[in-house]
Amino acid sequence: MTTSWNDAAQELDAIVTSFDREDVSVDELFAKLSRATELIEELDRRLTATKAQVAELNPRLNALVSDE
Repeated sequence: MTTSWNDAAQELDAIVTSFDREDVSVDELFAKLSRATELIEELDRRLTATKAQVAELNPRLNALVSDE
């Protein structure tokens, strides 16, 4: 997926909102559930990668702060 985090989150929100409004036909249900699953997986992968990057940077930042 090449969409931005915000675009993916907005698309997921729109899908959830359509479920809340109960305006999803049975024909659309599987497609929307499938797309929502893809979006959740992608967002989770991105969040996991970001957490790893932050964990990698944290010791460097702490070293800079402790040097002051």
